Amino acid sequence: MSAPQLVVHHDKELMAQAAAARLITKIVDAQAARGSASVVLTGGRNGNGLLAALSSAPARDAIDWSRLDLWWGDERFLPDGDPERNVSQARAALLDQVPVDPARVHAMPASDGPHGSDVDAAAAAYAAELAAAAGPEDHGPVPTFDVLMLGVGPDTHVASLFPELPAVRETERTVVGVHGAPKPPPTRVSLTLPAIRAAREVWLLAAGEDKAKAVQIALSGAGEIQAPAAGAYGRARTLWLLDAAAASQLPRALYPPASA
Repeated sequence: MSAPQLVVHHDKELMAQAAAARLITKIVDAQAARGSASVVLTGGRNGNGLLAALSSAPARDAIDWSRLDLWWGDERFLPDGDPERNVSQARAALLDQVPVDPARVHAMPASDGPHGSDVDAAAAAYAAELAAAAGPEDHGPVPTFDVLMLGVGPDTHVASLFPELPAVRETERTVVGVHGAPKPPPTRVSLTLPAIRAAREVWLLAAGEDKAKAVQIALSGAGEIQAPAAGAYGRARTLWLLDAAAASQLPRALYPPASA
């Protein structure tokens, strides 16, 4: 478990641009060290804002897009191409503008895919895809992701792991179907905390005053069942990327003045 580090930016636009620059560096470094890189994307306004900033960053061309595996932390269980799906939004924000290898874009199954409306079968299929991509060096059923990004919800949820619901209590499976999520749509597919913790680095993104209480709760020692964001951490690094509004309820001693 890595202790959380905080970086606080003046506003969400600066946060997105700085996070995009940070991600480019991580991907390029991983490709130089190991030949390829793997990143887990997140949806929501902050995840999509980061992808849009990455799309417009001149340094994006430093990435060898053909040697990048892209996964998702969660997905709305909707038909393929639905504009509410995270993968649809990622394509619009970034993926349609860069030369990614389609075979290395690992979208979660859609509700009109081979598993039909069986979200649990869809989750099991994604778990199998992750397991197939894991090598002996990963020592587990998922690849050791270089960076796994998560948006933090106002209720402290990450991916589609909501407080007190069964998915956040899962300790064995790497991917689960989520039933009865408290925000629409109610049916989703999500990585579990054990899968999230396989990443070298976990980045939690939060911007806006509506996220301030969730950030404060998650960083105050709350338990992961009540505050799932508190249970999201990386093997080597856990990074909270915030804007000033989202950090407004944190003790100032938690982050250095230079990061504001």
